[in-house]
Amino acid sequence: MNTEQLTELGQQLRVDSVRVADAAGSGHPTSSMSAADLMAALLANHLHYDFDRPDHPGNDRLIFSKGHASPLLYSMYLAAGAVDEKEFLTYRTLGSRLEGHPTPRLPWVDVATGSLGQGLPVGVGMALAGQRLGHTPYHVWVLSGDSEMAEGSVWEAIEHAGDQHLDSLTLVIDVNRLGQRGPTRHQRDLDAYGRRLRAFDWHTIEIDGHDLDAVDAAFNEARSTFRKPTAIIAGTRKGRGVASVEDREGMHGKPLPDAESAIEELGGRRSIRVSVAKPAEPETHPRTAGRRGTIALPHYDVGDSVATRDAYGRALAALGTAREDVVVLDGEVSDSTRSEFFAKEHPERFFECYIAEQQMIAAAVGMQALGHVPYASTFAAFLTRAHDFLRMASVSRASINVVGSHAGVSIGQDGPSQMGLEDLAMFRAIHGSTVLHPCDANQTARLVAAMHELPGVCYLRTLRGATPVVYGPDERFPVGGSKVLRRSDADRVTLIGAGVTVHECLKAADLLAGEGFPVRVVDLYSVKPVDERTLQAAADETGCLVTVEDHHPQGGIGDAVAEVFSDGRPAPKRLVRLAVGNMPGSATPAEQLRAAGIDADSIAAGLRLLVEQTLR
Repeated sequence: MNTEQLTELGQQLRVDSVRVADAAGSGHPTSSMSAADLMAALLANHLHYDFDRPDHPGNDRLIFSKGHASPLLYSMYLAAGAVDEKEFLTYRTLGSRLEGHPTPRLPWVDVATGSLGQGLPVGVGMALAGQRLGHTPYHVWVLSGDSEMAEGSVWEAIEHAGDQHLDSLTLVIDVNRLGQRGPTRHQRDLDAYGRRLRAFDWHTIEIDGHDLDAVDAAFNEARSTFRKPTAIIAGTRKGRGVASVEDREGMHGKPLPDAESAIEELGGRRSIRVSVAKPAEPETHPRTAGRRGTIALPHYDVGDSVATRDAYGRALAALGTAREDVVVLDGEVSDSTRSEFFAKEHPERFFECYIAEQQMIAAAVGMQALGHVPYASTFAAFLTRAHDFLRMASVSRASINVVGSHAGVSIGQDGPSQMGLEDLAMFRAIHGSTVLHPCDANQTARLVAAMHELPGVCYLRTLRGATPVVYGPDERFPVGGSKVLRRSDADRVTLIGAGVTVHECLKAADLLAGEGFPVRVVDLYSVKPVDERTLQAAADETGCLVTVEDHHPQGGIGDAVAEVFSDGRPAPKRLVRLAVGNMPGSATPAEQLRAAGIDADSIAAGLRLLVEQTLR
């Protein structure tokens, strides 16, 4: 389109943003209006996308990091013919695909946005995949607001993109001066953004975001820039084109007071339809790359002592040999998480994210949107930094595998800053998640392979120290299952553990068996979904359940078990929880378990007391 046509298209996008927010009675039309000229030029002249084939691997990727500007995005879809007028006017209504902030309920939306500061980190993951894995010519475009440039996750992404020379990535910053409650930090100082971006080795272009010749030229320049990501820093005006709201405070997140007169001021409704350029066909299709035969998982002998983190790393390397769609990301601790085993065998599919956990999870989300199966690992404790990205991964319907090592007090002398003691609660709370906590090496290997086929956010918790191998290499571990390791008809209590506490429960059961006190032991390796049938049987047959976990009492195994009986089904006579209720210090692993009251001796002592109080 020429400049005159782009001007008309920009006005159409403004009008449609105003009227759709007015119809809904809510939304962010003024935030949409500031970026309308930018997106008009992108849609008409620079985006390569086949709306009839949203899974086309050559499609450009467009991420609205400022997801509140959804009226603008949906107006673009209307102009491209992807949605019709009837669906367009369902915006923000019950059952509509056109939600208040975009989600992948729409096939043209790769990831959910709305929690600010996430679009660029996800775009970095997509650009990394294109650069190293896909051999496809797609470009990644990210529209960001100026307010979200204050987010630390944005600067993790900016540094990573510059370091990796991601020239297929363009960040478009809509510098409209106003945030939700008033002016942004830098207001219209475009060079304030430019100086910072250039310091991270970005190519920057500072323009008037309403000068369509300059906008069009900037997009051309971004596509032709070599070995540097590009930031188009566009000065704009919020509510552009309507005098009563343009550059005015207090208008954020509100329909225009008089939509009819605003539309008239913008020149009235238009019905321009844009024929968006189709992408080129790629050399390879990452979604069809995948299987190369059966998975030759490592085997371990019963009685050996092996750390589950070691088993994770070796199983991951074996999985990578059999599944070409597997990619692995790590937060500069691969020698500890043991993802280094994968890195050594499949270096082209290993991504070092350094100590930037938000960027690591975001990159995983971006890569899975392109058909890859990511495994992202770091210490369990450090995943708390990325919780919002994990939460939004669920909103994105993303399938990612996350592995947290060095879980619990059993790591020993490093102390509480390194101990994951909240991770089970965090991942259990994520919608649609799967949470797994293996206790031995063969179980770990099987679950690593199983995660490849699971939807949603999957979490595997691994241990630093070696634990005995209790299962043979041919044992199966279905997700949602458990294993009963000790059982008799005379059992009076059931001990329920996972990970390191399984072994402590077994030792306690052996101690009590010598005293004529039979105890059932359940390995609850699937913390979510939990094995309700086995737990119900244990409650019915033994009357008392005791959960033992290397985790804080809130949100972990104890709560997972308690929830089984929260729907009115017959509950056990007693449900006792042993967990880490103290603040750990530095001590040996054995001393840590003892101090927390979750070692074998403490468990046995607690059960003796319980028997005296309630069972005799």
